[in-house]
Amino acid sequence: MSSNTQTRRRLRFPHTFVLIFCIAALTAVMANVVPAGQYDRVLNEATGRTVVEPSSFHYVDKIGCSITDFFRAFPQAFQESAQIMFFIAFAYFFVRMLLKNGTFDALVGWSLRKVGHNIRLVIPVCMLLFGLMGSTIGLFEETYGMIPVFMAIAIAMGFDGVVGSSIVYIAVAIGFAAATLNPFTVGVAMPIAEVPYPASGMGFRIMCFAVFMITSIIYVWRYASRIQADPTRSVLYGEPNNFEGMVGSKEELMAKRFNTRQIISCVIFIVTIGVLVWGTMPARGWYIDEIATLFLVSGLITALVSGFSGSEIAQCFIDSFKEMAYGMLVVGLSRSVQVIMDNALITDTVVHALAGGLQHFTGMFSALGMLLAQNIINFFIPSGSGQAIVTMPILTPLSDLVGVSRETAVLAFQFGDGFSNIFWPTSVFTMCGIMQVPINKWYKYVTPLFLILLAEQVVLIILSCFVYF
Repeated sequence: MSSNTQTRRRLRFPHTFVLIFCIAALTAVMANVVPAGQYDRVLNEATGRTVVEPSSFHYVDKIGCSITDFFRAFPQAFQESAQIMFFIAFAYFFVRMLLKNGTFDALVGWSLRKVGHNIRLVIPVCMLLFGLMGSTIGLFEETYGMIPVFMAIAIAMGFDGVVGSSIVYIAVAIGFAAATLNPFTVGVAMPIAEVPYPASGMGFRIMCFAVFMITSIIYVWRYASRIQADPTRSVLYGEPNNFEGMVGSKEELMAKRFNTRQIISCVIFIVTIGVLVWGTMPARGWYIDEIATLFLVSGLITALVSGFSGSEIAQCFIDSFKEMAYGMLVVGLSRSVQVIMDNALITDTVVHALAGGLQHFTGMFSALGMLLAQNIINFFIPSGSGQAIVTMPILTPLSDLVGVSRETAVLAFQFGDGFSNIFWPTSVFTMCGIMQVPINKWYKYVTPLFLILLAEQVVLIILSCFVYF
């Protein structure tokens, strides 16, 4: 065996499952080093939510994480992730029906004929749409089922799968972070901070949304232009892609025309998205179970409209699970990190330590410290509303103490919670599983964007200190 071959093998990037296992193992080591501690939880009558009592932190008897606890965390993680895992499969079942009956082929063909040579217009239009849905009604996990579709469409248009995934994942993540009305982040944080939701700071949040969306659209646009001109510049060049060929080539798609069944299926798709938006409004409170049911029913109706037999529908359902199995497994494995921390009672200890460190700063520096702290906390508490419930009761009195407005404290939470979702492994592992993109390839693509967005966050947090005073 040649030395070059040996070197390539040594430099080969580890499998995603190996990386998750290593991070879980490091978390287990940390669980045996970091003291266990807890905040008391109380009911906030104004919001109806259970929040932490900021002055109640206390250390408890050390629990740690034994070898048995470590391995037990994985089946527990799969049990706690089952809701998301099966949601992914149900969502993809609906998508697969639309692919199987040719609806997406016809829809893409119609879109290509409309845009003509301006094919890249699909990027800003669709990214803005997904960004608005993330910013206003708080969609995020609900868009998982659309990622394979846009990856296949992007490939057919002459881009790569990363462009397609960015149209959905990057856009909705940016919108979710640059929240204007998002009921799961600012909708939880602002009432806890006792600032009027959503009116307080709305103009500034809209400006932030515009800045971040324009930045991300330009970034994806430039990347798409570069690889359209030279496919070898794609970060996925030479990598197998399971979504390639899901729709036809660009030339084949241009020739596609709607038939009656595809028109009806397209209407079903539009109605499904409309019902999804309606159901996820704060007044109705739909979440994973309701949305999974919606996709399942829509998939079955589409199958019947398409004239598929019962056996064909059953096989398509099985194939949906097969094709999403990798992503589903990544979701379950990734949850193990949070399970280990929660079982060892060290999550509150980490939050308490970070909050305590902020007391040594004042004014603008404290605001930047809040931003940094929230980015770190998002590694351990990836849930936006969960993070708000834990951190905002602490940051609210702390912001008064260090001379930072409560609106700025909410903004620091909002940015720290949201933007690191495109970078921290706890979120990225799940998304790369769904996208079936190697982790190292994703980081090669997204790291420059994340650093640009981080610099913009710093500037806007500093600016907010002068706007809110």
